[in-house]
Amino acid sequence: MAGGQKRIGKELAEVTKDPPEGITVSLVSEADIYNWDIQLEGPEDSPYAGGTFKLLLALPTDYPFKPPTLNFKTKVYHPNVSNDDKGSMCLGMLRSEEWKPSSKISGVLRTARNLLIEPNPDDAVETQIAEQYKSSRKDFDKIARDWTKKYAKA
Repeated sequence: MAGGQKRIGKELAEVTKDPPEGITVSLVSEADIYNWDIQLEGPEDSPYAGGTFKLLLALPTDYPFKPPTLNFKTKVYHPNVSNDDKGSMCLGMLRSEEWKPSSKISGVLRTARNLLIEPNPDDAVETQIAEQYKSSRKDFDKIARDWTKKYAKA
């Protein structure tokens, strides 16, 4: 248990001191190193540009042997993020069978931000949004931009 806390503390220090591009990390509460507030800036070359998205990264007590969960707290129009109040993110590397203890949280955050640039419609949690992304990219981009303006303003 203490080993996991030490690793979490080390990774928190790393991403706080040298965060991935467009990402700010802080603890939800100083007393709890298992829940992190993430602020993610919408990437420039995406319909999410100009938005600031809040996410919650929750680490299991047996991290790094089990993957963290990453949820959008800001509504986002995206095929890989559930359109409910959970904002669950479908990220391949966070699946139990794909997670490696050597993976780092900074890598998870970079992958999440890259998913805003390049959604993965073939691994979607929102199939209708994925279909629209594939068949009518212009309409998808417009709705994603509208939602960004409406929900992701800091």
